[in-house]
Amino acid sequence: MTLAWVGRFLEAGERIVRVEALHGGVTAEMRRLTVAARGGSTRQLVLRSFVDPFFVDRAEDALDREAGALALLQQAGDVPAPGLLAVDPTAAHCEYPSLLMTCLPGRALLGGEGLETRVRLLARQLAAIHAVRPSEQPPKYEALTTADTVVLPEGADTAAWAAAIDVIRAPAPPYEGRFLHRDFHLGNVLFDTSPTRITGVVDWAGASWGPADLDVAHSCTNLALLHGPEWGQRFADAYEEAGGVLAADDGERLYWRVRDALAFSEEVHVVARPWREAGRTELTTRVVEERLDAYVTGLMSRT
Repeated sequence: MTLAWVGRFLEAGERIVRVEALHGGVTAEMRRLTVAARGGSTRQLVLRSFVDPFFVDRAEDALDREAGALALLQQAGDVPAPGLLAVDPTAAHCEYPSLLMTCLPGRALLGGEGLETRVRLLARQLAAIHAVRPSEQPPKYEALTTADTVVLPEGADTAAWAAAIDVIRAPAPPYEGRFLHRDFHLGNVLFDTSPTRITGVVDWAGASWGPADLDVAHSCTNLALLHGPEWGQRFADAYEEAGGVLAADDGERLYWRVRDALAFSEEVHVVARPWREAGRTELTTRVVEERLDAYVTGLMSRT
């Protein structure tokens, strides 16, 4: 069913000659499709399908968000995002809810080599995303973690975590809305290494409207867990150096930074698994928990 649906969006004479599973995602299955034309030339597309029953229930919203974001970014032109070809958010034509898009060059780089350069590029790219002005505002951001759902890592600094949990008991601070990616991190950014440059930003299923601080906070946490707690603050500094604007009040900045970090406490093992599959085998669940504890403790020590 899915292949027949994809075939409706191929050029005349094209056919799928190879299907390759892509790894590293959590919510959906990704496949790279090699498409051949009659003259022998080939091109590649990417098929995103929500298969897990837990995520199938949320697929319509996620795929509508992604399709809307890709259509917007095709018009904006300042962000290297995949081109939208087709979307079937309710599985009316496919076995599972699916989206078909173009395949971008480059690859995700999770290692430490050249990290300083990549962090600056990431910061500039995120500032450019936040500068996009959609004619129609996307759905408001979601932040599901509450003070009652936080999971303390084994051996965590309980005083620091208690203080952090108290931070998110308060209502969210006021903010100026921006177009958000909502899952911007090294795993969702593609690089070409000669020279080092960003060739694509993928996974727009969480595209939202909300505070720039929230996207920045998510990038900070990811970098802190991948490369050490100090990289969280270094990214925030690089974002402002790139022209990005964060909340003027330190307490408001802390709120978003803490909210994102505590959200990771509920899914450390889920986050760590694709990192190990991508080659960062040292990032066991325990190592990531320890880094999360150090990051949260460091955030609270600055208050």
